[in-house]
Amino acid sequence: MGSIRAGARSGSEGAVLATAWTLPNLITIVRFLGVPLFVWFIAQQRYGAAVLVLVVVGSTDWVDGFVARRFHQVSTVGKWLDPLADRTAMIVVAVVFVVNGFTPAWFVWAIVVPDIILIVNALVLFRGPLHLPVVTVGKIRTALLLVGAPLLLLHRVEGFGQDWILAVAQGLLAAGCALHLVAFTAYFRAAHLKYRLERAEQQSCRP
Repeated sequence: MGSIRAGARSGSEGAVLATAWTLPNLITIVRFLGVPLFVWFIAQQRYGAAVLVLVVVGSTDWVDGFVARRFHQVSTVGKWLDPLADRTAMIVVAVVFVVNGFTPAWFVWAIVVPDIILIVNALVLFRGPLHLPVVTVGKIRTALLLVGAPLLLLHRVEGFGQDWILAVAQGLLAAGCALHLVAFTAYFRAAHLKYRLERAEQQSCRP
């Protein structure tokens, strides 16, 4: 899922490290490990534990970026590992929710299909990974999904079955999916704009 790295850690705060052994990357690996743990808890119907895992996974999405910038540990590996972890967690959670009947099928399609299109688009235009600066709507989208997903599970935990929790969760997830499509459009256009600019630059350099 790393063929388009929109929203990857920025290296503008200092030199980009070549080593993979940085604290932000270790935090990102924890996010990776949380994904199968989340799936296992869902399979065991331990929804309370699954909520806690989602909260930790969502928190590390902010923590690793903050640590990388604060302590000047932005790395080449982190630039692709961080968005890969984000996409992996987002897609797995969406699939698990749909398979278990927590959300309708449109939820997973709204998440997965745009990402697949962006990946294919990057491979066709650039023959490899593409890094684009993050757009604000993408940040809001991620925040909505990271809050909505745990709330949806929380509604299934004993003592938290109030209707308002379900309504808020569904509203946040629906808004997150809508903004996911908006972000997809922005990244798709940005990719094509970058491609046209590079082609124009190449042609201008020809004798």
